Amino acid sequence: MQRAKDRVRVGILSHAHGHSNVYCRVMQSMEDVELVATWDDNEERGRKAAKDFGMEYRPKADDVIADPKIDAVIVTTETNRHAEFVERAAAAGKHILCQKPMATTLADCDRIIAAVHKSGVKFCMAFQMRHDPVNIKIRELVNQGAVGKIAILKRRHSIPVLLSPDFVTGFTHWHVDPVANVGMFFDDATHAADWFYWMLGDARSVVAEIDNVVTNVAPDDNGVAIYRFSKGEMGVLVNSSTTLAAIGTTEIYGDKGTIVQDYGDLPSTSAPRPADAVPLRMIRQGEDHWTEFRLPIPKSQGERLAAIPRPFIDYVRGLSSETISAEEGRKSVEMVLGAYRSATEGRRIHFPL
Repeated sequence: MQRAKDRVRVGILSHAHGHSNVYCRVMQSMEDVELVATWDDNEERGRKAAKDFGMEYRPKADDVIADPKIDAVIVTTETNRHAEFVERAAAAGKHILCQKPMATTLADCDRIIAAVHKSGVKFCMAFQMRHDPVNIKIRELVNQGAVGKIAILKRRHSIPVLLSPDFVTGFTHWHVDPVANVGMFFDDATHAADWFYWMLGDARSVVAEIDNVVTNVAPDDNGVAIYRFSKGEMGVLVNSSTTLAAIGTTEIYGDKGTIVQDYGDLPSTSAPRPADAVPLRMIRQGEDHWTEFRLPIPKSQGERLAAIPRPFIDYVRGLSSETISAEEGRKSVEMVLGAYRSATEGRRIHFPL
């Protein structure tokens, strides 16, 4: 439609996931975006968001989905409801930004893929790690073979949320519901799983340990998964929902060099750090010093999340073809579900599941 090329009119489907509020705050300042309306089955939460971001609150989801004036929707419901709302929005011809993880089951992932293909709408997953300048540089170095044949790629993605009573008992309490969200490893390790897929492609297998180690308020609170990729690379994914502070985030070891990233996730960005902190370093065979890449470090997790709306709006407007497809969204869900199966069954799990 011609209007969407110049200005995208957006509706929000639930504020269950708090990232929706960051997206709305960013889009408020975009001249080519109009926040039209929001729906939330928690009326208090929905009305507050509507007031905060200058939208109309609508009591029924269909009041947003069926509105012909709305071009695109952001689906930020509980994870197990994504498939339902993507199907409804796609059938109504709305372009879709879907919060991660894409769904809680592969069957629901397939429902989303089918709905997007049938309708022909534009679809994008919300993975902020792909928009981080440091991660983009790491991928460039990996694709260039800058450190030779990679043996081990280690990534930590950690948060302190299970140590926060507000997270466990407030509007976000659905995160600890195994039906709505599987577990905290599932909810958050999906970021790192997508990052691994983005760097190395399809995983071949996984062995994992996922459990409650520090708390008992969620299905799990800490986990480690070791993936094997097409060239034999080992991807070590460390995820914790009880990490208060940390620095080292990524380590890549090749036969011709090493890459180290610091300050790359929530604890790293929120903890105090030197004003001249360097987020990325590389040293190669024969060199006697680290090459430093002085790229921007997000000041907070909110600043990192704020990078998501702009590429989506440009994609909807036809200014860019860059997106994160539904098929890609399925990959990270499969990787994390495979890790759970490994932890439960005590054995190596091979992909595809």
